[in-house]
Amino acid sequence: MCFHYHRTVRFQDTDAAGVVYFANVLGICHEVYEESLANSNINIKAFFTNPSMAFPIVHASVDFLRPMYCGDNLVISLSPQKIGLEKFEITYKITIDEVIVAKAITRHVCIDVSSRTKQELPDYMHNWLETNHRDAEITERRKSREEVM
Repeated sequence: MCFHYHRTVRFQDTDAAGVVYFANVLGICHEVYEESLANSNINIKAFFTNPSMAFPIVHASVDFLRPMYCGDNLVISLSPQKIGLEKFEITYKITIDEVIVAKAITRHVCIDVSSRTKQELPDYMHNWLETNHRDAEITERRKSREEVM
C-alpha cells in the first residue's frame, strides 16, 4: 500500500489571509518524509541526530492548485524515486476530499557529514526507496484501472 499521511491544517500553518502559508507546505511534506522513514523501521533519532551520513534537500518546489484552510483534512501521498547513486527525489500529492490541492518535490543528496562529500545511498535508504516507490506504482496502476471502469 502506498504511504499516505493524514494531517489536519492548524491555525499556525496559515497566514494572515487564512490559507496555508506557502513555506509551511514544505514543512508538512517533511513531516510525511519523517513518518515514512519511521514506518520503514528507520530509527528517526539516529537518522537525524549526529549521523555519519545526511540527506540534505538540494531542491524543493511546490505547485499550489487550490487553497488550504485551517481545519482542512489533508491526505499527503509520498512517492520517492532514486535518480542517481547518491540522489533521490520525493514527489508529494496533497489532497482534500480526493481533490489534489498541491504538489511538491524535494530532491535529496546523500553526503558524508564530516567531509561534506557525496556518498552512495546506504542499503537502508535503497530499501526505503524501493518499498515506497513500488507501493506508489501499484497504487497508481489501481487508480488507472478504476478510472477506465
